[in-house]
Amino acid sequence: MTWRLAYWIIFACALGVYGTMLGWTLPAVLAAADGLVPFDMRPGGYTGEEARQFLAALSDEGRKIYLGPQHKLDLVYPTLLAVVLIGAAWALVPARGLAAVLIAAALVGVGADYLENLRVAGLLTYEGEVTDSMVAAANQATLIKSGATTLAMCGVLVALISAGWRKWIRR
Repeated sequence: MTWRLAYWIIFACALGVYGTMLGWTLPAVLAAADGLVPFDMRPGGYTGEEARQFLAALSDEGRKIYLGPQHKLDLVYPTLLAVVLIGAAWALVPARGLAAVLIAAALVGVGADYLENLRVAGLLTYEGEVTDSMVAAANQATLIKSGATTLAMCGVLVALISAGWRKWIRR
């Protein structure tokens, strides 16, 4: 198998996992929380009060979906996304320094995503009322994940547009 074929298989798997989360687990969690948005879908973060409102509204079935299928899918998705972003940055960004920045951003994003998952699981399984410091820790991971991943995605998108433009101009 060539690297190119492997890349596209990983790309397809990333889309499949993301589609499954967007089409099944996250809408199920959203519905089970009376329409309140799950932590994973709040790129701008959340306050202690917002987190407690979400946790209070979340049904037992919603909690099971969040901790079960959603977190199982989110065990593989961050790595798949990072591989896609790293491969694209490496292939599309001729300036190796800039490519390294985008690759670092993708790696920070994947690490923060896994940290977010751990901290959100802690919020979901905590027996008492979650504290502001617990929420702040989860929120920090969410914000870092969102910022780093957005940087990597935007950089790859600009590189993709630039590569397409260069190819179009040469015609």
